[in-house]
Amino acid sequence: MIDESNRRPIAARDAGWARRAAGALARSALTPNQISVLSVVFALAGAGLLLDAASPWRLVACAGCIQLRLVCNLLDGMVAMEGGKASPVGKIYNEFPDRIADSLLIVAAGYAGAQPWLGWLGALLAALTAYVRVFGGSLGLTQDFRGPLAKQQRMAALTIACLLGAIETAWHEAHWALLGASTLIAAGSLLTCITRTRAIAAQLRAAQA
Repeated sequence: MIDESNRRPIAARDAGWARRAAGALARSALTPNQISVLSVVFALAGAGLLLDAASPWRLVACAGCIQLRLVCNLLDGMVAMEGGKASPVGKIYNEFPDRIADSLLIVAAGYAGAQPWLGWLGALLAALTAYVRVFGGSLGLTQDFRGPLAKQQRMAALTIACLLGAIETAWHEAHWALLGASTLIAAGSLLTCITRTRAIAAQLRAAQA
């Protein structure tokens, strides 16, 4: 039985291409845990491109790496659950690579935007959003994937910033788009931590009412 209540809601999971890709991967020798690790490889490649974002094409390639990272995050769970290839340690691989991939990309964006501290702050706050979610689950509550800036929204903001940054770089050397995305990710992640914490508190109060 698949526990959908503690699974991140992703609309693309029902897309035909996702189901076909997951089916092909389920029939292959590749494991869901390996797909999870592959997401970190794409994030590492994207971070490397960001750290030397002097060329518009590097930023476009980084946007591609971010999306490939998200595809891996989508398919690892589908191969594990719908494909029947779940492993005893799958829950570890479902969480830890995500935190690593997030941190690599967000920290690199801070450096690319000439504000390294903002990248590190954003990475810390992004990790805290996951901590708050999992903490709620540890209390027996349904894990809360609400935003306003959950993982998909953070990566969407960074993808758009890379594409805008590519246009920007073609005209001059500043990276205002990446600086803006880093600011948005940090502020949005903080707000997400607050909204999730408030939701947990409300459920705990309701349980004792």
